[in-house]
Amino acid sequence: METTHRIPTYDDAGKLLLRLLLSILILFHGISKLIGGVGFIGGMLAKAGLPAGLGYLVYIGEVVAPLLILVGLYTRAAALIVVVNMIVALLLVHTHQFFTVSDTGGWALELQGMYLGSAVVLALIGAGRYSIGGAGGRWN
Repeated sequence: METTHRIPTYDDAGKLLLRLLLSILILFHGISKLIGGVGFIGGMLAKAGLPAGLGYLVYIGEVVAPLLILVGLYTRAAALIVVVNMIVALLLVHTHQFFTVSDTGGWALELQGMYLGSAVVLALIGAGRYSIGGAGGRWN
């Protein structure tokens, strides 16, 4: 007689942890912009030849999307918004650091790289069971 031993997996717990870490850390940036405004972003956009009003979209990328990720609702879509937000931030603010190393020997953009990479991974794997949207659904 053959028996099957099922090894418990912790995929959903890992997805929850990734969601919590990414959303909370990005939310700090969003809260900073809620308090201090986004005028400096508008200035950078204008300098790049883009409408300064686009700077207000950072509230979606750094407040709304992280809140959706935090609770696990439309997680994949929200993670894609964070991806776009990070790409814009990298291109607008950090292009001079792409090929530089920090004083401690790490890549100068490792934090931004981790945010971007984590958001891409979350967009691919979804929210998991421990979320408002549940494990099912195309955008969760």
